[in-house]
Amino acid sequence: MMRIIVKRVYDSIDKTKGTRVLVDRIWPRGITKQELQADLWLRDAAPTDGLRKWFGHDPARWEEFKIRYCAELDAKPEITRQLLELAREKGLVLLFSARDTQCNQAVVLKEYLLSLVY
Repeated sequence: MMRIIVKRVYDSIDKTKGTRVLVDRIWPRGITKQELQADLWLRDAAPTDGLRKWFGHDPARWEEFKIRYCAELDAKPEITRQLLELAREKGLVLLFSARDTQCNQAVVLKEYLLSLVY
């Protein structure tokens, strides 16, 4: 059974949930490596700088952001394969730092990974 959870980097840590992977391109502000306790930082799983800046967490651009980000992920099969393997082995916790818990790249990445399996 594959398990993928999305969590904000500032949330409390629950070590039983799986491999913790930071999927931000930039290190989160105000948090140390020790505080984050990520098992892996996959910058390449994050949207490109151009897409991230274009989106700017503007809700009006959310649907288009999802389409463009999924197209970027389509071009990175090695990254998605790695994440799917982690999800199958121990479960996967996708860590993000955005304030918006509904409209961020980790939410899209989770949906994308699950779409490859189901």
